[in-house]
Amino acid sequence: MITLAIAGKPNCGKSTFFRAATLVQVEIANYPFTTIDANHGVAYVRTVCPCQEMHVPCENCQDGVRFVPVGLIDVAGLVPEAHKGRGLGNQFLDNLRQADAILQIVDASGATDAEGNPIDIGSRDPEKDIEFLQYEMSMWMYGILSRHWAKLQRQAQGREKALMEAIADVFAGLGVTFENVRDAGEAAGVDLRTAGEEDLIRFCRELMTISKPMLIVGNKADQAPQECLDRLAKHDVIFASAAGELALRMAAEGKFIRYLPGDRSFTANPEANLRAAQRAGLQRVADFMQTFGGTGVQQALDAAIFNLLDRIVVFPVEDEHKLTDGKGRVLPDAFLMKRGSTPRDLAYQVHTDIGEGFLYAIDARTGMRVKDSLELKNGDIIKIVSVRK
Repeated sequence: MITLAIAGKPNCGKSTFFRAATLVQVEIANYPFTTIDANHGVAYVRTVCPCQEMHVPCENCQDGVRFVPVGLIDVAGLVPEAHKGRGLGNQFLDNLRQADAILQIVDASGATDAEGNPIDIGSRDPEKDIEFLQYEMSMWMYGILSRHWAKLQRQAQGREKALMEAIADVFAGLGVTFENVRDAGEAAGVDLRTAGEEDLIRFCRELMTISKPMLIVGNKADQAPQECLDRLAKHDVIFASAAGELALRMAAEGKFIRYLPGDRSFTANPEANLRAAQRAGLQRVADFMQTFGGTGVQQALDAAIFNLLDRIVVFPVEDEHKLTDGKGRVLPDAFLMKRGSTPRDLAYQVHTDIGEGFLYAIDARTGMRVKDSLELKNGDIIKIVSVRK
C-alpha cells in the first residue's frame, strides 16, 4: 500500500488533518507535541468508478465515486534543529522512512511560532515553515551520509558508478534507488567523487526532494488573514481546513448532512435536528468550501497520489464480460499503479505467481487482447490470463 506521511512543526493541525482523513481517534490539543508516537491509519483517494459507464451494479462505490485506500502516518511535530536531536528529534524523522511522499502541513494562519507555541493570528510568516521542514530533512540525510562518507569513498576507489551504488545502499531503507542518486547528483551539479561538505548538503537536498516528494498544505486557512494566504499563494500550496473536513465527516456519519470527501459542497438533511450553533458552524465551512473549492483535505490526498506520485487507478477482473472476480463480485479491486505500468506489471501487483505465469491481458472495455507492453491508462479494466491462479 502506498503510504503518505503528515509532517510539520507542532500544533499546525497535523493530528486534526489525520483524524479528518481517517476518522481514527487521536489526541488533538492546542499545545506542542500532542503527538508523541506516530499515528498510523488508512485514508482514501477519490476516483471515478467505471460501474456506471459500463452499466453494471457495483457495491464498492458511492454514486460512482470510488475510494482507494492508502496508508497515512501522522508524524510528531518537528522543531528547528530536529536533525541534531532537538525536540523529539531523529526518532520522528526516522518515521518518515516508511512514506512514499510527504504532506507538509503549514499553519496558514500564522498563529504558532517556530516551536508550535500559540501566538496571535498573523504574527508568523507561514513561508518560514515551508523551508524549515525541507531543511531539516535534507540535513538529516546529510548526517546519515556523512557518517558513512569516508568508508564509501574508500570502497568506490574513485569509480563514480560504484560510489552512486554505495550511496543508494546507505539510503535503501528510505526507498532510494541508484537512479535517484544519479538524478540528484545531476540536479545539484555535484561530482560526488570530489564533493565537499557544501556539495554533499546540496546533493542531499536534491536527493530528499526526489526520493521523498512533498506537497504543501496550508492548513487553518479558514482562520488565516489575507496577508498570510497571499504569501503562501506564491508557492504550490493546497489551502485546507482540516477542522472543517472533520466536522463534515462527523456530520455525515451522524446523517445530519449528505457529503462525500472531496465534494465541493454538502447538503443538509432537512429532517436533521441541528442546533443554531451547529448550523452556524456548518455555514462557516460551506463559505470556506465555496471560496477554495472544498475543504482541501481530500484534494491534498488526491494531489499527492495522482500528481506528486503520478499514479493511475486500474481495475483487474477475472470475467471481462461481467466485470467480476472469481466470486462474482463486481469490480472488487482498484490498484494504484505507476503511470507507464503494463498489464504484466498489473499481474505482478495482483500476485507474484500470476505475474510469473502471465500469458496475456484483455481490455474489458473492448473485449480485445492487448500486448503485455501496452501502457495502462487511468480507469482501465483489465483481465489477466495466467497459467497460475
